[in-house]
Amino acid sequence: MNLESLFRRCLSIDYIHIKGGGSYAYERIGRSLYLYFEGSNGALDWKNNLDFPIKAYKGLFVHRGFLRVWKSLIPYIEKLISDTSLDKIIITGYSHGGALACLCCEHAWYNRQDLRRSIEAYGFGSPRVMWGILGNNRHRWDNFYVIRNINDIVTHLPPALFGYRHVGTLIKIGERKKYSMIDAHRQENILKELSLPKRY
Repeated sequence: MNLESLFRRCLSIDYIHIKGGGSYAYERIGRSLYLYFEGSNGALDWKNNLDFPIKAYKGLFVHRGFLRVWKSLIPYIEKLISDTSLDKIIITGYSHGGALACLCCEHAWYNRQDLRRSIEAYGFGSPRVMWGILGNNRHRWDNFYVIRNINDIVTHLPPALFGYRHVGTLIKIGERKKYSMIDAHRQENILKELSLPKRY
């Protein structure tokens, strides 16, 4: 799937909602596993979004609220990614779900050494998740892509001034001054830009 198709699927697929605020979906196409993480869909998600003090995780420092949600999802995701018949894993999330896609990418990379070259992850309108200097751990996100629609406000949070940083590759779409920082994050506007002739 191209970026537009992945994002459309991320927005339209039926999600499984679990205790702790995580919402995920999956589908198997041939030997490929597609994992999806939903954007914020309630008060609990927003509570976790705004809970941004850092917390240690695997020798790294991570946004505490996103980590809490991710840990509640691990038992469900672990069963899916551990399938030895897989030869590819594609992870996609929007907004809050983009942060979970970031953490899922690292988890898949860490636990499926045999598939490291075949793991792809995309965070559409994703906030920052990791804090501080990553050093030799940076390569865990070699195949993670943050898609930012110009000045999308969510992709600038938490502020870099607080030590947070994006990982992987930042792909910028859209035209300057076309949207406000809030409108740039709206799913319909991200879709609109992805549907235009490729400029990224």
